[in-house]
Amino acid sequence: MVAVAALAAFLAVRPAPPDPAPADFGTAAPAAPASPSRTTGTPSGAPPRSDPPPSRVLVPDIGLDAPVRPVGVTGSGEVAVPADPDVAGWYRFGPAPGSDRGSAVLVGHVDDDTGALGEFAALYEVRPGDRVEVRRTGSRPADYRVVSRVTVPKDDLPASVFRRTDAPVLTLVTCAPPFDPERGGYLSNLVVTAEPLRD
Repeated sequence: MVAVAALAAFLAVRPAPPDPAPADFGTAAPAAPASPSRTTGTPSGAPPRSDPPPSRVLVPDIGLDAPVRPVGVTGSGEVAVPADPDVAGWYRFGPAPGSDRGSAVLVGHVDDDTGALGEFAALYEVRPGDRVEVRRTGSRPADYRVVSRVTVPKDDLPASVFRRTDAPVLTLVTCAPPFDPERGGYLSNLVVTAEPLRD
C-alpha cells in the first residue's frame, strides 16, 4: 500500500513560500482508481522491479535538471523526499519511469528552510508539450510530454497518482501555496503529469 493522503506533508516548513501557485492547465491524465492508504514502514507487495532505475530528470524548457534517488516511506507512512531540494526522489514501490504501465512518481522539495528554491520549483513554469527526459541507469532515457498540471489540496491528492496499472505516465509532485506554519507548512501540491513519447 502507498501513502497518498500524506504525500503533500513531505515538504519542510519555511518562513515564506514561493510565488503563488500558477494557473493550472488541463486535467489529470485518465487513470484507473487505486486503493492506496497511509502506511507505516515499508509497503508490502512491491511490484517486481524489471525496469532500470532513474538517475536524472530534465525538463530543458524550464531549466529543471536534478539527480534522482530512490525513496520509500517514512515511519509515519509519508512518502520520503530527499532532504536536498536539488535532488528528486523516485517512489521505488511503484513503477519506474519507462515502465509500460502505471504512474512513475518523482517527488521533490519546492524550496528549503532558508527559502532557497529547489529544482522542482521550476515546475511552476511548465507548459503543455514540454519535454521531460528521465535518464536511466544502464538504459536509454525515457522521454515524456507534459499534458497537465493541477494544484490540489494536500489531503485531496488523487489516489491515481500512485497507480501501478493501466496507461503509463510520469507524475512529478512538489508543494504549492498557501503556506501555513500552524498547519504544517504548504497546504497544496502541484502535480504535473506527462505521457510517454512514442518512437
